[in-house]
Formats: sequence, C-alpha cells, structure tokens
Amino acid sequence: MKYTTDQYKGMLAETISVPGHNGDLITAYSARPLGPGPFPGVVLVHHMPGWDDWYFEATRTFAEHGYAAIAPNLYHRDGHGVPEDVAVKVRASGGVSDDQVVGDVAGAARWLRASSNCTGKVGVFGTCSGGRHAVLSACRSRGFDALIDCWGGRVVMGPADLSPKQPVAPIDYIADLNCPILGIFGEEDKSPTPEHVAQLEAALSQHAKPHEFHMYPKAGHGFFYHNRPAYRQEQATDGWARVFDFLARTLGSTVTA
Repeated sequence: MKYTTDQYKGMLAETISVPGHNGDLITAYSARPLGPGPFPGVVLVHHMPGWDDWYFEATRTFAEHGYAAIAPNLYHRDGHGVPEDVAVKVRASGGVSDDQVVGDVAGAARWLRASSNCTGKVGVFGTCSGGRHAVLSACRSRGFDALIDCWGGRVVMGPADLSPKQPVAPIDYIADLNCPILGIFGEEDKSPTPEHVAQLEAALSQHAKPHEFHMYPKAGHGFFYHNRPAYRQEQATDGWARVFDFLARTLGSTVTA
C-alpha cells in the first residue's frame, strides 16, 4: 500500500533501557509508528563504528515503514562518549564477544515481542560487523522470522581468524538457521569478498535454507551509508527497496512509506 496524503503520520523515537546478555540493562534506541498497531518488529544490530547517528536514522526509517524497531547499544558496557571514541576502545580490547552480542540481540527481540505494540513477528537487520552479528544471532537464538545481512564480514572465517571472543565462524551455525535470509553485498567489497558470499550461499543451499542474495556491481563495503564516500545512490536505493519488500513478505507491515 502506497502512502497517501490523508494518512496519519507520527512516530515515537527515544532512548530506553532493555535487559541484554545475562540480564544486564543496556541502552537502546527505539522507534515505532504512532498509529493503532500492532506492528511487526525489527532489531537493528549496529556496525563496528558503533551505536551512531546512521543507526538512529535507520531505526526511524524502519518505523516510517511500519515497523517497531530497536537498536541495542552493543558497546554499552564499555562506557559512553562520542561513538567513534567508544568504538576505538572496543576494538582495542578485541571487540565484544559473540556470546554477549547474541544475548543483547535476543534481549532486544524479547523486549519487542513482549510489547503490546508488536505483532510478535520480529526480524533482525545488520550491516558490516552488525551483518555478521545478525547472522550469528538468528542462528543461535530462537524467535526471529527474518534475517537481513548487509555485507557482513567474517561470517566465513578461517582457523587463524578465530579468537576466544569469536570462537566459531557464523557459517558453521547455518544448519541452525530457522528463518529466511536476505543478503545485500557489493562486488568490490573486501570483507566479505564475493568468494566468501558464494561460500555462504552454498552453505545455505546445502542446508535448504530459504535465501535471496543480491550482489551489486560498482559497490563496495558500506554503500548504504549516505554520509560516507562509499555511498552508491543507485545501488542503495535498490537495496533498501529489496529490504522492505523482503520484510513485507516475511513479517508483514501495516503501512508503506
């Protein structure tokens, strides 16, 4: 359904706290339409640069399209400050552990499903490291109805890439994935490379997991980021259209912007 000028337009967007891994209270940014609802839900898993303005804007974009959206702050335990400075601190400590991320993302999903504003159907979306974490969370926690991986690097990992905080490559959990996945990638990306994307797609096919992959020419890593040199307008516009088409088919929606 296309938006018409006689429709009500409104949104609630705010910073909240939700229980994450081990019940820890962490900050999160939530946004939802102010219509009658209830709305399908989306958990946004932020990228390595941190819990930043692009993810706040993306959270509101999902709300604009009829979803109750939430972006948990995966770096909450590392303190507060300018997102770039917090991200530097996190990288210096080896990043956040996979177990902690899965717990925080699952906690955000539980918060959505418990809300009277949510239909109970919840998807997970991530870009960059958030794409990796979205894949990992959808494989290791139950209850996700859709997964969107935007250029998630290190989903495919060799033995030398593993660490105590990242002990298992997400691709090795693919057999446990219980929802369809949409993959958005750029041909010029170095992480993931087209070869890594092909390996992921082969694993999904091997385990008969529903998937839709789109590889964009003349696009590299982060081509949705309109505030960065990597932005590619034509490819990003098509990619976002595919995101919302996928969610409408897998989660349903009450409005279309």
